[in-house]
Amino acid sequence: MKREKMVAFYQRYKHAVPLLMYMVLYMTWWTALELKNDRQFQVIHMPIDDYIPFCEVFVIPYFLWFLYVSATVVFFFFKDKEEYFQCIRFLFTGMTIFLIISTFLPNGHHLRLTEMPRDNIFTRMVAGLWSTDTPTNLWPSIHVYNSMGAHFAIMKSKTFEHRFFVKFASFSLAVSIILSTMFIKQHSMFDVLTALVMGAVMYLFVYRRDFLAVVKTRIKLSFIS
Repeated sequence: MKREKMVAFYQRYKHAVPLLMYMVLYMTWWTALELKNDRQFQVIHMPIDDYIPFCEVFVIPYFLWFLYVSATVVFFFFKDKEEYFQCIRFLFTGMTIFLIISTFLPNGHHLRLTEMPRDNIFTRMVAGLWSTDTPTNLWPSIHVYNSMGAHFAIMKSKTFEHRFFVKFASFSLAVSIILSTMFIKQHSMFDVLTALVMGAVMYLFVYRRDFLAVVKTRIKLSFIS
């Protein structure tokens, strides 16, 4: 009986396997990259970065990203397998591209402040973040890309089809997270813009099947002609 329960449990939740396997792969790969932060890297910088003010209160939405993305994935894991697989397909593709870029094109920035302009709980939180997260392996911003992925999943979900407040709250949080990456000097505008482009492209491939159908048709016609 116990074995039957275990089999039934596995059958019910076996879609967790790709998630768990990928997270082990991602964290192992990312940790290895972080430990090699003494490598020479391409400095990422745009002139507009110098005009973006440091605003420590944005550390709150920056940290909320971890809850936002994980809660979205967990919700769809239990609620809707199809939505869940679309969500992790979006997230994993971008995260893998990020790892490949960080491996072969080491990158980083020099945007962080040498000293905090104020002393409050938010600046201390930023200082704690900076002490554990090196200013390397930043392009494109996974905070930006995964925020887009979580919001797209919520927007496209039938569960939230008529839940305007949920969609609005998701959009507001996603935008706040994206802005936070620049206001607490975690990312350059370049990291953000490229992540936005990558997210827009992946949206077409994951959520717009009509777009894929057109692309496939055009490819076939080009070979025929």
